Amino acid sequence: METPRYTRMAAVLHWGVAVLIVANVALALSVDLLPDDWVRPVIDSHKSTGITALGLVLLRILWRASHRPPALPNSYAAWERAASRAAHGLFYVLMLALPLSGWLHDSAWKDAATHPMQLFGLVHWPRIEFIMQLPPATKEELHTVFGQAHTVLGYAFYGLLALHIAAALKHQWIDRHPALQRMSI
Repeated sequence: METPRYTRMAAVLHWGVAVLIVANVALALSVDLLPDDWVRPVIDSHKSTGITALGLVLLRILWRASHRPPALPNSYAAWERAASRAAHGLFYVLMLALPLSGWLHDSAWKDAATHPMQLFGLVHWPRIEFIMQLPPATKEELHTVFGQAHTVLGYAFYGLLALHIAAALKHQWIDRHPALQRMSI
């Protein structure tokens, strides 16, 4: 029997978002290891990659809303099906919350007005105007809060991603279900 698969577009969006997220994690974790003159370009690349990921996630949500994913194999236990649904729902929440919290964090940056944001240095990307207009002390507080939220959401995402990968590999190699083929391009 043929393995039910996600559509090619769903797989392209899945792997595209995955590559952007891995790249963004690498950018974020490398900042403290870099010389000072590299920090700003790496942070700018992190922002651009996050906004691009947000756009692909929105496309992915629209695609998912109009294209039903393939059913999980009947051999999966009921708890595995429930865990899969919960994990995917949480992934979507985190994939939206992470770039949005980063955008809010960036918009509250004290130097945001004098350092315009450019998407990959090519296109002006707006900051969130109502945040930009707040009094400096309020912006500073929000910059800290949004930065902490962005960090916590990032670590939650890393944990969920580790579980997702472990589950896929368990199904593929231990249970001998063609889990990886379901999302192949």
